[in-house]
Amino acid sequence: MSNDKQKSGVAFFEGSSWYHRVKLLQEDGSVKYSKRGGFASEKEAEKSYHLHEEEFKKAYRAFLMKNKSVSEVGFQDYLIYWFEEVYSKRIEATTRMVGAYVLYDLIIPHIEQDIKLKYLNVEYLDALLLQVSGISKSSGNKGRELLNAALKDAVIQGKIRNNPVSNTRAYPRAVPSVTILGKEKLKVLLKAACGSEWYLEIMFALFCGLRKGEILGLKFGDINMANETVYIQRQITSNPVIPKGQSKIEEYKVEEKAPKTENSIRILKLPSVLMHEINKRAEWVQKCKENKDFLDYDYISCQKNGLPHSLSAMNNALTRLCKRNGLPHISIHCLRHQYATILLEQGVPLVKISALLGHSSVTTTFEYYCDQMDENDKIISFMNSNFIPEEESC
Repeated sequence: MSNDKQKSGVAFFEGSSWYHRVKLLQEDGSVKYSKRGGFASEKEAEKSYHLHEEEFKKAYRAFLMKNKSVSEVGFQDYLIYWFEEVYSKRIEATTRMVGAYVLYDLIIPHIEQDIKLKYLNVEYLDALLLQVSGISKSSGNKGRELLNAALKDAVIQGKIRNNPVSNTRAYPRAVPSVTILGKEKLKVLLKAACGSEWYLEIMFALFCGLRKGEILGLKFGDINMANETVYIQRQITSNPVIPKGQSKIEEYKVEEKAPKTENSIRILKLPSVLMHEINKRAEWVQKCKENKDFLDYDYISCQKNGLPHSLSAMNNALTRLCKRNGLPHISIHCLRHQYATILLEQGVPLVKISALLGHSSVTTTFEYYCDQMDENDKIISFMNSNFIPEEESC
């Protein structure tokens, strides 16, 4: 390659290595331009360029907040600065994660025309929140909450005189009707469940976040014993039978169907305790096969005749288990929520949780779990090391 500059996007080749331009913020707010080199590839130079750009933007926003008058501070610049340098330093990591989604995925993409902070008014914010509210049931409320916190701080900092958010349209808060057990109660549940015939099913919901239909649809062929994974590729659902000429359901039948969404088809890693219980279930099923009336469909969760359980059987068993042990009423769906909540509290990104749960989009995950975090009652450790009953009989 010649010594002439060969440009490619933000990077260029000069001499014997790749370079990129950089902007350096001076103490008086002026910008000095320079270059960085010595990169072995264009990709490395581009990566460095984007890192430097983010650092420059961060430094410039900080300079504006510290040195410039309010007329020179843009609404979007203020929101980013406030979130990264003020708000994030006083909240838990899980709250920051949801806040980052609200700011960067819901609010900022809908700021069609950025304005100076001093020109903010109720009409502008109402129009912005109206667009944000169209994303999900909770997005309007969560967006308004974040803007209110940001502009309250702006008043305290003397950037604006009044907080216009207080006069904007209010959006209802989607309150989830799901019971989340604390750490100790969760231990009680698992200790009680380990002696029941539904222990494996309960762990599939709690350790893998599977839906009830997905658990019922699991087959031994879906388990990769070598890799310790499970392939979610079907569900068991109800198929109501309505005789011709009638409107009343005569009976409910169960049938295999494809998963709820395309994203629900997924491969999940299994904890070692689950692998142990799967092996125990396989031994039980093998004994059941000695009965000549056994129908072998390869189901992991099945009756003694090999047929899948009814759709209500699992939740009925869980209800009895909770009642006998003084626990709040929960369902398999609650355990799925519990799984997601624990991941949130471990700081697992929403996009990763969405994939693990098989949601159709990250918005769905946000909608269900943005209000599931209780910073005063955290489940700190993963279930594999803290929630397994110690009794060897399990």
